[in-house]
Amino acid sequence: MNAASSSSPPKEKNILRQRILIGVAALALVMAVGGTLYWLQEQRYVFTDKAQIAATEIPLGPQSPGILRNVMVKEGDRLQAGEVVANVGDETIQTRVAGIAMTVNNDIGAPYQPGQPVVTMFDPNASRLVARIEEDKGLRDVSVGQQALFTLDAFGSRQFTGTVESISQTSRSGDVVFNISDQRQEQEYEVKIAYDVAGNPDFLNGMSARVWIVK
Repeated sequence: MNAASSSSPPKEKNILRQRILIGVAALALVMAVGGTLYWLQEQRYVFTDKAQIAATEIPLGPQSPGILRNVMVKEGDRLQAGEVVANVGDETIQTRVAGIAMTVNNDIGAPYQPGQPVVTMFDPNASRLVARIEEDKGLRDVSVGQQALFTLDAFGSRQFTGTVESISQTSRSGDVVFNISDQRQEQEYEVKIAYDVAGNPDFLNGMSARVWIVK
């Protein structure tokens, strides 16, 4: 059998070539559409995946030096306003607002100084979504009152809404991002987003999030 007879017929070669061309064209179309959608998204949103649920920590400690005598709570306890959490010397340490105990020191007999926390708590009703945005990644397009869409890693692709409440006036200390192209230092700023806290009691302090702020 000669080489000519062992090769594929011209018709089959043409069909194969057409299928390859169609496949390449389809791939190019998908890439073009994807690129267009990405561009449109970039035009409409400021995006960051550096975000998390956060609440202001409230330290509870003595006003005078003393020895830790008793601790009445444990980590994760839900605390009521005015609840006694510890005794340091003759001083009673109690909460000012309702919240959840984050950290509790049980080193009974240890000396404590004024302001040194025995218990650290947070108020879940004051929780916010805190997003970190680099100065050259759309920060100038963010303003108070804008709508924000976000997802939480713990809830998969489920989408939630919020409103930009505040934008920090100073960059995060110690958080410096280097631009590889010229080794410039890019600063990050915190954007606080208010959301329906009462309607989302399953949101936990520290949960990671992705955020799209509508321009």
